[in-house]
Amino acid sequence: MSRRTQSASEPTPGSLADLQVDADPAQAARTIVLRRLTAAPRTYAQLRDGLLERGFDICVITEVLDRYVEVGLVNDAEFAEMWVRSRHSIRGNARSVLRRELRDKGVPAEDAEIALATITDEAERERAGDLVRRKLASTARLEHQARVRRLTSMLARRGYPPGVCFGVVKEVLDDPDTHDLLELHNVQIDG
Repeated sequence: MSRRTQSASEPTPGSLADLQVDADPAQAARTIVLRRLTAAPRTYAQLRDGLLERGFDICVITEVLDRYVEVGLVNDAEFAEMWVRSRHSIRGNARSVLRRELRDKGVPAEDAEIALATITDEAERERAGDLVRRKLASTARLEHQARVRRLTSMLARRGYPPGVCFGVVKEVLDDPDTHDLLELHNVQIDG
């Protein structure tokens, strides 16, 4: 017998959010939305889709979510800004990947573009350089062409355009400090 584990965003049996015949649908929807927002920030579209999957009427969903937008608990523009800031600084994702992620989460294009505009070309290039420098040690034993392929591929997977990928990798590999670092790493491995 397979048992499905409940996530924190799902109602417990018997709670207001457990869709019983006599439960108030609006109250049940509010409870579900609040639980999901407590677990993690969500977009209007994510919350709407989750309530639709649970069988709520679109009128109830719209009423509940519009009220949460009105009081500031659901804000797609703030979500987009937070998402862009964290995913760019922590994971190093480029604007193209972030744009796709925001679209997948249902963030309106205008809100996404405003958030993405906070990442300048210079900041994106600098972050790409940081990623390459961090990956250098693991490529120390590779031949030059293999190292270039590995590093540019890593940047491309994070959404950086080819020109940025090759330019940043060339800059980092041509930097005299990089040569010293790679030589030191090779000495430590050999020694």
